[in-house]
Amino acid sequence: MTRAQLWTKDFVVGIGLNLAMSMVFYLLMTSMAGYAVARFSAGEAAAGFASSSFVVGAVVSRVLTGKYLDFIGRRKLLIITMAVSILASVAYMFADTLVWLLVIRIIHGIAFGAGNTAIMTAIQSVIPSSRRGEGTGYFGTATTLSTALGPYLGVILPRAFDFVMLFGASAFMSVVAFILCVAIKLPVQELSEEQRRSKWHFKISTLVDPDGLRIGSIMLVCGTAYAAALVFLAGYAADNGVPAAASLFFVAFAVASLVARLFVGRMQDALGDNFVIYPVFVFNLAGNILLAVWPTMPGIILAGVFVGLGFGSLMPCMQAITVKSVPMHRVPVATASFFLLLDAGSGIGPIILGAIMPLTGGNGMFMLCAGLVVVAMILYFSVHGRRRGGRPGREYLH
Repeated sequence: MTRAQLWTKDFVVGIGLNLAMSMVFYLLMTSMAGYAVARFSAGEAAAGFASSSFVVGAVVSRVLTGKYLDFIGRRKLLIITMAVSILASVAYMFADTLVWLLVIRIIHGIAFGAGNTAIMTAIQSVIPSSRRGEGTGYFGTATTLSTALGPYLGVILPRAFDFVMLFGASAFMSVVAFILCVAIKLPVQELSEEQRRSKWHFKISTLVDPDGLRIGSIMLVCGTAYAAALVFLAGYAADNGVPAAASLFFVAFAVASLVARLFVGRMQDALGDNFVIYPVFVFNLAGNILLAVWPTMPGIILAGVFVGLGFGSLMPCMQAITVKSVPMHRVPVATASFFLLLDAGSGIGPIILGAIMPLTGGNGMFMLCAGLVVVAMILYFSVHGRRRGGRPGREYLH
């Protein structure tokens, strides 16, 4: 039997689109707090909100996008949201008050959340169902690349030039994403009778999906743990006398994630979810323990490798599980629900852990993050692993 074709033109264009879109997110997320302080003399809380308000906008839009994506059209929504992203990137240059900056950030976040939900949903109609885990893993390599390149450029561009250059880079990547939105061809999803009937009914079931929330809850916990590295690792490494280790952590994370995604998805398709997911949790756990007990240059770099193999592999694997768990007409809502909780972990995690850190110190905080990974593993066993995590079978046919 011949294998279903994965590497089509539209799949490759989709990977490029995901890369360009994710670059915009990480370019600005790492530098916006500093910009708010430098440009508007914002306080610590306001500067933090200048960064996280983007996530607030994304969370709001994901809820509605899941419901209305196929009424608007997946390709059409992608084009609209990337046009808004271009305008928002340019508008940053003209924001003359902190309030206007926050407004633009929220609007930009709404556009990103809608567009990201659209492409994450639409690409599943391009990936053959028999290669779902493999294709989702390859598609996710674009996000992995952006997690390394985006923060790096977000620091380098303002330092070497100015923030206008940073916003120009954001606008450029948005233009690239817009062009790819025009180029990609996506199958039109036929609306079910249930969708047509519920178009203007705002019931919970039409806005969120139980399976998306079930699997997304695991990402909420693990995303909270990873947010600690994103936000606090630079200061933690500096406090331990190895400031350069933080950037090398993310390089190691990106390389390990890219290598893992070349084979993890294929193993998930062939051998089942549990065969992949439990080792992924163990790698993630080991990485956080290393950060807590060995905050040296080699220890932090090795932790980056383990977290890359762990958390870096977890998201595409869990997204594949979410998509396989629901009928195709529920994929938009399930995908939106999944990323809604992932965003919540990334946005709320730093606030909670930042409040705890003065009590625990950096070592205690990363050990707490290791505990969160254990909680996520138990949660996975409870909601999926013990019932549907074995070898692929009839439970996913729909």
